[in-house]
Amino acid sequence: MSTHRLFVALRPPRPIRAMLLAAMHGVSAARWQDDDQLHLTLRFIGEVDHHRAEDIAAALGGLHASAVTARIAGVGLFERQGRAHTLWAGVEPHAPLAALHRKVDQRLARVGLAPEPRAFVPHITIARLNRAAGPVAAFLAQHGDLASPAFAFDHVVLYESELGHDGSRYHPVARYSLEP
Repeated sequence: MSTHRLFVALRPPRPIRAMLLAAMHGVSAARWQDDDQLHLTLRFIGEVDHHRAEDIAAALGGLHASAVTARIAGVGLFERQGRAHTLWAGVEPHAPLAALHRKVDQRLARVGLAPEPRAFVPHITIARLNRAAGPVAAFLAQHGDLASPAFAFDHVVLYESELGHDGSRYHPVARYSLEP
C-alpha cells in the first residue's frame, strides 16, 4: 500500500518569498530552499497510508480559524548536538500562529494523531546545512534584522512531501481558507 508523507503549512505571499530568496546567499555549501519550498510548517504529520491521508484532509476541512497577519522578523538557526543544521527566518507575532497550530493539532487528534511533542517555533526554513556548510555567523549578523511589512496568511495547505536526492519537493494536496 502506498504511503503519503504529509505536513500542514502556511505559504507566504510571493513578495515575501522574493524577499527571502534575495537574502539566501553567503553560506558556503548551504542547501538553500527554492521558491516552492518556502512555507511555515504548522504541523509535520509524516508517513500515513491513503485512508489516513483522506481522513486528515477531511478533518482539516472542518478547521475554523481566522487569517493571521504576520511579518518576517530576523533570522536564526537550529542546532543538533551543537552543530547548526537549519537556517530560518522568524515569523511574528507568535500568539496567533501558536493558536492556529493548536487548532490544527486538535483537528488531527480527531483522526487519531498524537499532538506534536516539540515546542512550536514559527519560522520559515531558508537553508539546510550539512557538516561542510558554513560558517553562518556572518549571515546571521548581516540578516539579523531582516524584516518584512505585514502580510496575511489567509489559507492553510496540506502538502505531500516527496523525498529525493536533491532535497524534498512539496505538492499541495488541499487548501483550506481562513476567515478574514
